[in-house]
Amino acid sequence: MVATSATSSFFPLPSSSLDKPNKVTSSTNFSGLTPTPNSNRMKVKPNAQAPPKINGKRVGLPGSVEILKPDSEISPQQHAPRTFINQLPDWSMLLAAITTVFLAAEKQWMMLDWKPRRSDMIMDTFGLGRIVQDGLVFRQNFSIRSYEIGADRSASIETVMNHLQETALNHVKTAGLLGDGFGSTPEMVKKNLIWVVTRMQVVVDKYPTWGDVVEVDTWVSKSGKNGMRRDWLVRDGNTGQILTRASSVWVMMNKLTRRLSKIPEEVRGEIEPYFVDSDPVLAEDSRKLTKLDDKTADYVRSGLTPRWSDLDVNQHVNNVKYIGWILESAPVGMMESQKLKSMTLEYRRECGRDSVLQSLTAVSGCDIGSLGRGGEVECQHLLRLQDGAEVVRGRTEWSSKTSTTTWDITP
Repeated sequence: MVATSATSSFFPLPSSSLDKPNKVTSSTNFSGLTPTPNSNRMKVKPNAQAPPKINGKRVGLPGSVEILKPDSEISPQQHAPRTFINQLPDWSMLLAAITTVFLAAEKQWMMLDWKPRRSDMIMDTFGLGRIVQDGLVFRQNFSIRSYEIGADRSASIETVMNHLQETALNHVKTAGLLGDGFGSTPEMVKKNLIWVVTRMQVVVDKYPTWGDVVEVDTWVSKSGKNGMRRDWLVRDGNTGQILTRASSVWVMMNKLTRRLSKIPEEVRGEIEPYFVDSDPVLAEDSRKLTKLDDKTADYVRSGLTPRWSDLDVNQHVNNVKYIGWILESAPVGMMESQKLKSMTLEYRRECGRDSVLQSLTAVSGCDIGSLGRGGEVECQHLLRLQDGAEVVRGRTEWSSKTSTTTWDITP
């Protein structure tokens, strides 16, 4: 019945009057009809019926009555009787309708087909990644965009750190633990708690270039009594080669008082089922980070202020922005001839949109005048407020790029 209804919408059925031809009985008598002089309105031909048309041509029937009317008095319906041939639809409209039906069906199928085909893998068809390895590891792919690379055509360290932060948030979201805050669980939102990072350690073996696809895995583990460790592993999406390893420690802070907090039992019950019992992806660098001042620093950059776009939804400066500020005081010649291969950061306090900061850098491992000639270089960093309060301490290690150029970087 459905098929009949659909067909009739494109192929109208002829009326019942056309199913059987009209017949004129032989007893009809036209002898009493006398044509009126000068009448041009109607001509009657005995023993004729209304002539049908096929493909726009009149077809006469012998022995029938033919009633002729002037063309001006013939209506469009009478002029072209409905037949199968001249009632065929416009094929372009038919094809458009069929295409629309198929596209709608395909869209519905894609929306229904997102469900996991295996119990150990949850797919997200909207590009936010997926959960693998028994629901404990989150995986997401990124394509390196043109605006994410630097002068050497490779991704910047800020790009790598943004990918790490994005996968961490999407992990919480995909696991169904994202509350109303920035990475906070529902119980954390109730208690005005947020996550803050206290330590970050990153080792970069190779930087991806424009157009490369990277695969980022992340998972969480327990760290002490009131902390959480989050690890990342970044691979080349095509070869599987490990590009970056990173490990971090997070604690909770009250969003209203801005003080650190213990993990409440309600929150612990939310997050502990997702903890992975594994060693850190990186062995902890236990070397003490040096405190710099105006006398021990080789380079100082002052007057750094956050922009409105540097703030996250928790109203403090995004963690990745601190890295850019730290490198503001690094010698340009070193950054042109060497690449950052490892970084260790300790976050000591947050800063807001009205903060004014200083970036300090001390170079060790080589003579300052030979930095542009390549080789292994180690730098100590400090990011502090204008009043001297420490924000971030850091250490970076640099190695030579494939092509080296000598630069004059005398401070």
